[in-house]
Amino acid sequence: MAESTLGARVAELRRRRGLSQKELGAAIRRSESWVSQVERDVLPVERLSVLQRLADVLGVAVRDLRPEAAEPMAADRGDGHRPGSAVFEQLRLLLTGHPALEQLFGDEADRESAAKLPELRERVDLAWQLAHESRLVEVGSTLLELIPDLEHAARANATRRPEVLTLLSRAYQVAATAFTRQEEVDAAWVAADRALSAAEESGDALSVVAGTYRMAQAFLRLQRLEQAEQAARVSVAALAAQVEAEQPRPEVLSLYGSLQLMLAVIAATDGNRTAARAGLAAARTAADQLGEGRNDFDTEFGPTGVAVHAVAVAVELGDAGEALDTARTVDASTLSPDRQARFLVDVARAHAQRRQATEALEALLHAERLTPELVHTDHRARAVVRDLLQFAGRRPADELRELAGRAAVTP
Repeated sequence: MAESTLGARVAELRRRRGLSQKELGAAIRRSESWVSQVERDVLPVERLSVLQRLADVLGVAVRDLRPEAAEPMAADRGDGHRPGSAVFEQLRLLLTGHPALEQLFGDEADRESAAKLPELRERVDLAWQLAHESRLVEVGSTLLELIPDLEHAARANATRRPEVLTLLSRAYQVAATAFTRQEEVDAAWVAADRALSAAEESGDALSVVAGTYRMAQAFLRLQRLEQAEQAARVSVAALAAQVEAEQPRPEVLSLYGSLQLMLAVIAATDGNRTAARAGLAAARTAADQLGEGRNDFDTEFGPTGVAVHAVAVAVELGDAGEALDTARTVDASTLSPDRQARFLVDVARAHAQRRQATEALEALLHAERLTPELVHTDHRARAVVRDLLQFAGRRPADELRELAGRAAVTP
């Protein structure tokens, strides 16, 4: 069985336990159809939490089902080839300890720093622009200077402190986002916590919600679904009264809708179709009220954002046909390069679930043209490349082999 596919292993172990496909599906909160697709190797199982539930029910270790998943975070990170690892190691060190200790001992801060508020705001905006373009190494390099400057500015002039703290919260939020995408999730957690602290001290309640959103993203990547759901759901409840007002503020609708999308993805990851559909429906209602795509708190929320998340949710639930049908109706060109590329990765995943290798490769190559760094480092994109290599056997197409080389992926 060691040389067999994941699907063959699951099928053999299921039969040994005397379980039907329907019984196995019920035990792990999946449908009979889902089990059938997994056993036929139509549907890959990428989530560690799902692999763990399968292993528990089948009475084996995760490595017995999928040997390469024995150390999933290390494998996903691909530390040996990840660009900019030195930059993010420096950024990680920056988060260690007090951010401006020397000022507590009377070292005079630059009193002109508060007067440079417009410049600081431009630098924070630039960091987020780089993040939306998946230029994460440049994000890290920018933050190495920006965060200390903001920490010092926040202590330089009490009258401008709330404004600077709001910018500092945004800077830590982009750090959390970048760390999450680099698979440095523990550092993302620390950055998100710093963002929450700065936002609360600034007195900007919506910035606190935005920081909580970034923390939920980190929990989700860690597969701590209950914590991710709790963070998102508490924030949704806090915003509910404002959303139900006669004329809710656009910023409130953007955050509320983004959190509902987060809840939909969490539910889909956990195989909860009903909750996933409910999250999408609530987000769609908020987007309809908004009436246009916005980027409040760097969330890119709007009708198109809801549509691309609907594709992601369908893929997570194993509904490849629905995902592809929805994808054909989406014009993602108005979104950032990062969001467009992630949408294309989800399209590639849907094609891979249907073993449509040519179409999956085309979607990945399109995503790579938009944001090479994302496709080369994102764990989902790399998983699709690995699946395509396995589909191809000993003679992969030149374009696939070259993409695998650029992403340092082996079968």
